[in-house]
Amino acid sequence: MAMFKNNNISFESKNGDTVIGTEAYFQGTLTAKGSLRVDGRIDGSIVDAKIVTVGKSGKVKGDISCEICYVSGEVKGNVTALDHIEALAGSRVDGDIRAPRIMLEEGAIFNGNCSMDPAHRAPAEQQPQTKTQKTEAKQQ
Repeated sequence: MAMFKNNNISFESKNGDTVIGTEAYFQGTLTAKGSLRVDGRIDGSIVDAKIVTVGKSGKVKGDISCEICYVSGEVKGNVTALDHIEALAGSRVDGDIRAPRIMLEEGAIFNGNCSMDPAHRAPAEQQPQTKTQKTEAKQQ
């Protein structure tokens, strides 16, 4: 017996991905090592996720920490992503967002502060030297 009859499912739930369905409610801190899709409601934090997708019917009241975050529903809390955040048309984000790349589609609602600091930036003494810097160091 097939679990899904619709062959047009845009989110694949293989490889240990987690789905919070439209009728599901979760309260507390959710640690997701893989991908997470929220179509239901979460009251609490989402941490350590690779990709977090908040679907059109999804509502998250709490902070999200992940690599990539796609929002089509509602988020009331801060979102921190190591790679990028996308707030799609019809979504609402009430809270601060922080990522190296941020995209707000026309029709998305965003209320908060935005920070686009590059993730894991190496200090100046650890950055690779340019050819000119290497030549100057040899001359000294």
